[in-house]
Amino acid sequence: MRIFAAILGVALVLLQYRLWVSDQGVRELDRLQTAIDAQSAANQTQAARNRQLAAEVADLKVGMAAVEERARSELGMIGSNETFYQVVRPSAPATAAPAIAATAAIAAPAVAAIATPAAAAQVE
Repeated sequence: MRIFAAILGVALVLLQYRLWVSDQGVRELDRLQTAIDAQSAANQTQAARNRQLAAEVADLKVGMAAVEERARSELGMIGSNETFYQVVRPSAPATAAPAIAATAAIAAPAVAAIATPAAAAQVE
């Protein structure tokens, strides 16, 4: 009887090992459940997108308002009884002060060089 109990004990341990530790046990079940949840979320997103596209297709087939709206937004269409006004804002003219300061900064070293006595002797 002891041998039989030992064999049953070993079989129970092996079955529990296979259930909890092996690649075909609880870990695999958990991994598959996570993959199913991710795929279900992706399917719901795509189903919502498909419904939106189907509604847009139906609207394009039935009414001209959707076609006109798309032509206005994507192609810049203007209706025959409409007037297009384009407002252009004038750019601010560049101020003359920075240009004068830059010119003075470039000319200043030349004036300083001529003002020194050695430079004056070279000029003569």
